[in-house]
Amino acid sequence: MKVLILGYKGMLGQALTEEFKNHGYETVLWDKEDIDVGNLEMLSDKIKGLKPDVLINATAINAVDKIEEDSTIFELARKINSEAVGEMAKICKEQNIVFVHYSSDYVFYGDKKEGYDENSELNPVDKYGETKAVGEKLLKEQGEKYYLIRLSKLFGKPAIAEGAKKSFVDMMIWLATEGGKTHLDLVDEEISCPTYAPDLAIFTRKLLEENKSYGIYHGANTGVCSWYELALETFKIKNIQIDTTPVSGDKFPRPAKRPVYSELLNTKMSPQRSWQEALREYLK
Repeated sequence: MKVLILGYKGMLGQALTEEFKNHGYETVLWDKEDIDVGNLEMLSDKIKGLKPDVLINATAINAVDKIEEDSTIFELARKINSEAVGEMAKICKEQNIVFVHYSSDYVFYGDKKEGYDENSELNPVDKYGETKAVGEKLLKEQGEKYYLIRLSKLFGKPAIAEGAKKSFVDMMIWLATEGGKTHLDLVDEEISCPTYAPDLAIFTRKLLEENKSYGIYHGANTGVCSWYELALETFKIKNIQIDTTPVSGDKFPRPAKRPVYSELLNTKMSPQRSWQEALREYLK
């Protein structure tokens, strides 16, 4: 089976590459140097030329605050997170390719304490979430054989793509060690489910191998936490001694709003292991 992975240099892309290669799949890996996902004509020509059995799209513009305040970045996000997704869905339908795409808890408003299941209504709270929600809508309209997988608070081996940002987990470790911080104020808000990239890659492979019904899935790890709680668990596992204070989001005003509570409920697959267990594996 030939699997095309778009965005293979990203954090998720690397985990997907490793997972599918290790399980004997023929993998074709493209990143920015190989294809301009925003160039819809190029996208169509290259995918049709390759004829993969599965297309996995791990590309996205996720600079949440820049998307909110910079119209150029917003337009780019609209092209990559929305239009390109619709185009890929259309190509895959025409060519009988199975399409895997990833979305975010940011498509939800974040006011449901009971969490959001796969069929919850989309109501994004910021422009980034808006671009992801439009991408989902176009995928459903244009696509046929697809898996749409939502995730939240991704962590894992740092991306090797140029200009890629560190995950929150790695940033916390850096601040408390090389960054020389002895005290951190940490936002004790934005409750959602951390997602370990290798676990999400396994989740993706299982969807394909087990011929699960096409549609929407939630692939985050089990359990929820705030950024503060995620940082504390990270420091505990790494045995880092640092003074921390939980603070509200008002302490760090940012251009984009965030969902306050966006637990992703997985009602269609076996539960993922806890985020704490996944974090221990990553940090050990």
